[in-house]
Amino acid sequence: MAKVLLLEDEVALREEVADFLRSEGHQVQEAGSVAEFTPLIDHAEIAIIDVGLPDGDGFAVAESLSKTHPHIGAIMLTARGSINDKINGLRKGADHYLIKPIRLNELSAYVSAIARRIVSDTWRLNMLERSLCAPGGHEETMSALEMTLLELLARNAGKVVSRPDIARAFGTDWLDYDDRHLDQLVSRLRRRWQNRTGEKLPLRTEHGQGYSFCVDIEVL
Repeated sequence: MAKVLLLEDEVALREEVADFLRSEGHQVQEAGSVAEFTPLIDHAEIAIIDVGLPDGDGFAVAESLSKTHPHIGAIMLTARGSINDKINGLRKGADHYLIKPIRLNELSAYVSAIARRIVSDTWRLNMLERSLCAPGGHEETMSALEMTLLELLARNAGKVVSRPDIARAFGTDWLDYDDRHLDQLVSRLRRRWQNRTGEKLPLRTEHGQGYSFCVDIEVL
């Protein structure tokens, strides 16, 4: 399932589309204007964009999105049905161009098709958002200390990172560091992840050595 950002100024249509996509299992955020849309972009995987907007042009939004967030899928949703408009939308960066009135099941099929292509099947550590995202989309915000640990492990994925190296990443001399604090940090992180996702975090204790993140992970 995908994180969808819906930009549509017609309230009734926006709510209808959002409710339907949520019923299909997608996470949906809504925006009625470009001003509302822009701050939400970083959290989206797919954007559904109306052309006629109160404070901008949907074609310009799609073009900007393709330049600043090329990994985000885009679907144009508009009453402008000429072949020139459709070609313009696709050239501006849209993956699909749908003409109103839309069929919700058709829109959902396009969303699902894009999701299969773009939704990551690997772990991701987002340094800007300070979050860890699992395959399938679950995302958790991390503390600063958790991010320091996870970044070190992610950049050495599959390898053992020693306790002294972790202490140095925390800005502490190993000889002065009480490594029980590290064990407690890892234990809390694992427990929180398990409680919220029902799955184990692939953060492995390497007894007598340190820790490792035992699957591939991408650092963004």
